[in-house]
Amino acid sequence: MAILFISDLHLSPERPEVTRAFLSFLQQQADSTEALFVLGDLFEAWIGDDDTCATGIKVQEAFKQLTDKGVGLFIQHGNRDFFIGKRFCKATGATLLADEHLVEYMDETVLVMHGDTLCTDDVDYIRFRKRIRHPVSKALLQLLPLTYRQKLANAMRAKSKAANANKPSAIMDVNANAVEAVMAKHCVSTLIHGHTHRPDRHQHKNGERIVLGDWHDKGWYIAWDSAGINLNNFNIEV
Repeated sequence: MAILFISDLHLSPERPEVTRAFLSFLQQQADSTEALFVLGDLFEAWIGDDDTCATGIKVQEAFKQLTDKGVGLFIQHGNRDFFIGKRFCKATGATLLADEHLVEYMDETVLVMHGDTLCTDDVDYIRFRKRIRHPVSKALLQLLPLTYRQKLANAMRAKSKAANANKPSAIMDVNANAVEAVMAKHCVSTLIHGHTHRPDRHQHKNGERIVLGDWHDKGWYIAWDSAGINLNNFNIEV
């Protein structure tokens, strides 16, 4: 048996092949998995649990089938889906996790995060994150009609894409000092995160950082079992 970690699937109606690959992945892994951790950006945009998008409904149904089999499902918010809430969790059997969460397994402890808060060199994004994720901002946005929120999400994604095109690549990666500080804070030697779309294993002063990839032409996941913590990928067929 194993526990699995995934991140940055960015599921949307515009990329049905990724949704198909993910649903197939869930079916294949269900019988050998104790728990699945989704470390943010499951969806390209999730603007509220009242979203009736067919992709979201399929994913919720698949998650419910998974949890009905006894597989634990744990979800962290990403920068694209931080409106996943209680209704989604009730429908799927998922548990929402804090932005920094410790996972204990095989007599070890690892820290899991989405990873965006580690990108402290991207000052504009960190400021925006604080504003948009403030409880008052979230509450006010949820009062808006669904169609307006959908248009707003599209506009914000377009603005973000344009802004990122002009940023140096290094700014959008994690800051080493931020990584080492959060690992020291939680007294761990292993950190798992996503967000940067740069799958790899990195050594830091106080341990190892394992980065999940985004689901595009490949699906990325981490399997933690008796063989250790391993980063894996598979091809996604169009």
